[in-house]
Amino acid sequence: MLLFQTAELRALLGTPISDERAQLAHDLAEDAILGEVGERVTTPPQRGIKTVALSVAARILTNPQGLRSEQAGGFLQSYADSQTGVVLSDDELRRLRRAVGASSGAGMLNIAPAETRITTYPWRQA
Repeated sequence: MLLFQTAELRALLGTPISDERAQLAHDLAEDAILGEVGERVTTPPQRGIKTVALSVAARILTNPQGLRSEQAGGFLQSYADSQTGVVLSDDELRRLRRAVGASSGAGMLNIAPAETRITTYPWRQA
């Protein structure tokens, strides 16, 4: 499944990256997304999926070690993004669930497979 184009990732980062690194970032982002919403992602992906996938891939490539800050001599680099690596933020999780039509919150928990149809109801119908 193609969540984004390598050219889109390169444009977002503004730096040259190899095809291999771009593919790895794509695969890790895809794995994280499918791990959260399963096989509900369509081809082409629903609106909002690309944004999350590109954000995750960019984090993987810009801060693969998950550093908060690093210093070399008198140069100190701090990373503003509190999320690092392949971790999905709460906002990204909400966006993913909204994109695939999965409700969030424990009151809306549905553990049935997506293809399951309810044929009987636990209440009386008038």
